[in-house]
Amino acid sequence: MLRQVAEGVLIHRSELLENNAVVVQGPTGALLIDPGLTVAEMTCLADDLRRLNQSVEAGFATHRDWDHVLWHPEYGDAPRYGTDRCAAHVREVRAAPDWKARVAEGLPPEIAQETPLDLYGLITGLPAGAAQIPWNGPCAQIIEHPAHTPGHAAVLIAERGVLVAGDMLSDVLVPNFDELNDTNDPLGEYLTGLRLLEDVASDVAVMVPGHGSVCGADEIRARIEQDRAYVLTVRAGRVPSDPRVGPTAKPGWEWTTDISVAHVQRLAERAG
Repeated sequence: MLRQVAEGVLIHRSELLENNAVVVQGPTGALLIDPGLTVAEMTCLADDLRRLNQSVEAGFATHRDWDHVLWHPEYGDAPRYGTDRCAAHVREVRAAPDWKARVAEGLPPEIAQETPLDLYGLITGLPAGAAQIPWNGPCAQIIEHPAHTPGHAAVLIAERGVLVAGDMLSDVLVPNFDELNDTNDPLGEYLTGLRLLEDVASDVAVMVPGHGSVCGADEIRARIEQDRAYVLTVRAGRVPSDPRVGPTAKPGWEWTTDISVAHVQRLAERAG
């Protein structure tokens, strides 16, 4: 069910991965950010919007991960946007003849049969440097940054005091970095993303992460510092002592420890 987190901003949380779909209400329709995950959850969200007499005017994917580029026919044929790099990636995925089978292989087995893929990744890339999402509602400022995945973006709805952070600043999911290659610096890129989010933190009363709990202004900077400390500890070659890792991880999220160990191992292999 939809839950209001700020004036004209509501969220719908998935059961399995605690994904937060975000609805921003406008005068002629709603902006829908990162809807998911299962058919039942998406249908429930569509029903909630109908009860509010809100059609979907536009969609936005914060980044290219499978759980952020889903869609359902009941949302209609509204334009769906993402950054240019996000759209280019999912376009490349869909170009493969067996793309649907490949995507399905990466889904959690618990919901693999319940996740709709027909409309997966049908996103229009906004021009590089686009300042905001085009729609008839409160200004939705795009904050593109290199953290987590290429073309990742947060969305700031300053009029409502809301930051939609994508896969960052979560209380259950540790920072997850872009794949290492011969030239990139995914930890440095993550720190850059955190700095850009920190730059707008003073304008934010409510932060909605891609996964986990919404937080208020008093906790936003603490989450930024927690993620920064995590990144710096991994950079130093150690598995972080972090409440999201090990025995203190939220039940059902113990697998985040494997992410942390893998980060340290990958960096050590590259250094060696």
